[in-house]
Amino acid sequence: MPAFPVSSPLALTLDLDDTLWPVWPAIERAEHQLHGWLHEHAPAAAQRFDPPALRALRNAVEAEHPHWRHNLSAIRKESIARALAMTGHDPQLAGPAFDVFFAARQRVDFFDDALPGLARLAARFPLYAVTNGNADLATVGVAHHFQGSLSSRELGIGKPDARIFHLACERLGVPPAQVLHVGDDLRLDVHGARDAGLQALWLHRPDHAKGELPPGCGQAATLIELADLLGC
Repeated sequence: MPAFPVSSPLALTLDLDDTLWPVWPAIERAEHQLHGWLHEHAPAAAQRFDPPALRALRNAVEAEHPHWRHNLSAIRKESIARALAMTGHDPQLAGPAFDVFFAARQRVDFFDDALPGLARLAARFPLYAVTNGNADLATVGVAHHFQGSLSSRELGIGKPDARIFHLACERLGVPPAQVLHVGDDLRLDVHGARDAGLQALWLHRPDHAKGELPPGCGQAATLIELADLLGC
């Protein structure tokens, strides 16, 4: 079993996408729901932009608006408005169209270990979500496990910026050195948390990309393994 960081934490911060659930199936499902809505309410847009084309337009908007890089909802909504305008539809339809996308985006398929692992961790530690995505804890159905959440959309900054980690620690009322951050992304989660003075654990599932764990950081393949490491 992998070694655990030196100090026992008093609280945990957790990433969401690709840590508690795989994110791309949720996004792909939401993109197809969006396309279905457009087919009914803006048929010319649906005809010109299939789901891959809608995603390509979304990526183009992101590239054109780097100042929105921490607000995925704004990027998505602008891309929908652009698709509507380009096909002669009212761009104001982007609001209800995005609502359809966003609701579907919250329907996630948890990793098998996520819910039982969260329950074990939350029974012992205060938990705080720290995410660069736009998942909503209450809608997803896990808000009762967390003290709260911070998103890059809310703050205008995201991981690996130290400020988002420090604010989570402040809200938890625990010094960074006694907070363990858990996430799947080596750069954003592990290096980001460690550089911010937190302990860091890489939740490295078997199908995730390989990488080199920084010295002094922990590793686990599932939340159940993490709970075992922490003695929950």
